[in-house]
Amino acid sequence: MTVRTRFAPSPTGFLHIGGARTALFSWAYAKKHGGQFILRIEDTDVERSTPAAVQAIMDGMHWLGLDYDEGPFYQMQRMDTYKKVLQTMLDKGTAYHCYSSKEELEALREAQTLAAAKPRYDGKWRPEAGKTLPIVPAGISPVIRFKNPQTGSVVWDDLVKGRIEIANAEMDDLIIARADGTPTYNFCVVVDDYEMGITQVIRGDDHVNNTPRQINMLNALGATVPQYAHLSMILGDDGQKLSKRHGAVSVMQYHEDGYLKEAVLNYLARLGWSHGDAEIFNMQQFCDWFDLDHITPSAAQFNTEKLSWLNAHYIKEANIDELSSDIATRLAALNIEVKLQPKLQDVLGLYRERVNNLNQLANDIAYFYALPQASASDIEKHITPEVKPALHELAGQLATIEWTAEAIHHEINQVVTRLQLKFPKIAMPLRVMLIGIAQSPSIDQVMALLGQKETLARIQTVLKY
Repeated sequence: MTVRTRFAPSPTGFLHIGGARTALFSWAYAKKHGGQFILRIEDTDVERSTPAAVQAIMDGMHWLGLDYDEGPFYQMQRMDTYKKVLQTMLDKGTAYHCYSSKEELEALREAQTLAAAKPRYDGKWRPEAGKTLPIVPAGISPVIRFKNPQTGSVVWDDLVKGRIEIANAEMDDLIIARADGTPTYNFCVVVDDYEMGITQVIRGDDHVNNTPRQINMLNALGATVPQYAHLSMILGDDGQKLSKRHGAVSVMQYHEDGYLKEAVLNYLARLGWSHGDAEIFNMQQFCDWFDLDHITPSAAQFNTEKLSWLNAHYIKEANIDELSSDIATRLAALNIEVKLQPKLQDVLGLYRERVNNLNQLANDIAYFYALPQASASDIEKHITPEVKPALHELAGQLATIEWTAEAIHHEINQVVTRLQLKFPKIAMPLRVMLIGIAQSPSIDQVMALLGQKETLARIQTVLKY
């Protein structure tokens, strides 16, 4: 049997972290087994589904590199298929028309609630042997309900949660088509999974309650029931259910916030799954290792610090040309144009070991391409009357040397030794003059990259005041 998995988001918002993890696990399972991964857009919620949300899902999938073998399929474009299956079920007696009005159902629900009974449809229009159905009322368009079995149980061995059993008596007859003829979510999912030959359904555990109904409908259609794997929810850093209030829960927001896709993918892969003690791995390794046996059935907790740690690793390991392209784009967003000198790749080589975020990296190196503005307090604190003579002397010496980090370091040492100063006494003022702040990598390496002309110009500009 060829493995066929699917990711089936509803386009009512962005691709969030939970959805991205589901997509990743479904994608990896198909890759591991040489199968197909299908993308299906479940857009039957017409009021909430938007083209912008569809695009957000596609953008997120593309950025993460979760390529699909088939699709995207849109449920709203498959209405004729659903209606044919509905008619087949009506003809076979596995579905029926229900004429109960909205008012009747509300009154029934109120009575059941008052009696402390579980609210459920009473089967008024359910056809049974020997049962006389009510006279069809005028002016009411019927819904279609699935004729759910009333005895026995639905049992499945969930690939994450283990054996689950739900008594059929716990379920009433689900509406599978509304009065206007449009099919409902649970019915569309069943038809799609059947017709697309889905073999493993990997999805969030908020769908566990839908599963017994869907299995019963698949059985009614004579379909092979797929295996189910229900992933537990993701909790935020604070242990609460992950939500918008936790900040960046959109996949593309992580991109905007300076995370590499490799870090996000690696982090998502470890969010509820493990392979021994492996913490850092690429997607080829993940697909080779991935199984459903090592997914924890308990909730996974998001850890922003861990994600940042992974991001720092991947920034260090990133292809320098690809990293340069990304940082140039982020600098452009700050209205900073990258010049030919210093070479951006060389600048990143100096700085990328020091950061865990691409936005931080762009901000930290901006001074190479845009004149920094040191604060008055930093100038007053570091450019003191005591150190100015040393800075003037150093500037004169720097104007005559071969411009290398080693030669620059030698000249600074010469000046501080001659004037009996400690190295930081001159290094800190140099940083303030050259980059606008008192912290940076080795000042001689910074000066070497900044260039002789630019370095001397910035020193002289500050020393004039």
